[in-house]
Amino acid sequence: MSKTIEGPDGRPRCAWCAAAPEFFDYHDREWGFPVGDDIRLFEKLCLESFQSGLSWRTILAKREGFRAAFAGFDFHKVAAFGPEDVERLLADASIVRHRGKIEAVINNAARACEMVAAEGSLAAFIWRYEPRPEDLATPQSASTSAASVALSKELKKRGWKFVGPTTVYAFMQAMGLINDHAEGCALRPEAEAARARFPRP
Repeated sequence: MSKTIEGPDGRPRCAWCAAAPEFFDYHDREWGFPVGDDIRLFEKLCLESFQSGLSWRTILAKREGFRAAFAGFDFHKVAAFGPEDVERLLADASIVRHRGKIEAVINNAARACEMVAAEGSLAAFIWRYEPRPEDLATPQSASTSAASVALSKELKKRGWKFVGPTTVYAFMQAMGLINDHAEGCALRPEAEAARARFPRP
């Protein structure tokens, strides 16, 4: 998992980029770079929950469809969705039509509103679970971590759904709570520099 492949520009990238051409852009521009925006954090948690049992390529290809269907992942708006919205979404071919996951997004939007009221922001809560450097596993060698288990447990305690520790670990990788770019990947130092500059919420 820690190997690299040659990217389009000749520089090494994480080997998982080889799975699809569009992964290079996602890897270079987004994956592993720290995020403090509540909407983006909520969106990614939702998309990771939809990915469960599917490929990330499927979700990435439908991301714009998801954004349109779920009001740009503005959780204040999504929390107001009702049964008619569930039926609308189940008929929307631009997203993954899974009733349980659709209902989980609406539920989680309400939980996100509660979290903002209690914690100030989703970012302030989530970034408390950033692992200490000494607690990190070898890059890309794990599907869960102590931090993802702890965050998953607390989210479930607060009523969130489809947020198991594997889903949460993938979320933490993507949102830059850890730098899981492979050793030798050209983006690893760039992600690390971004993490060093990032003001923790």
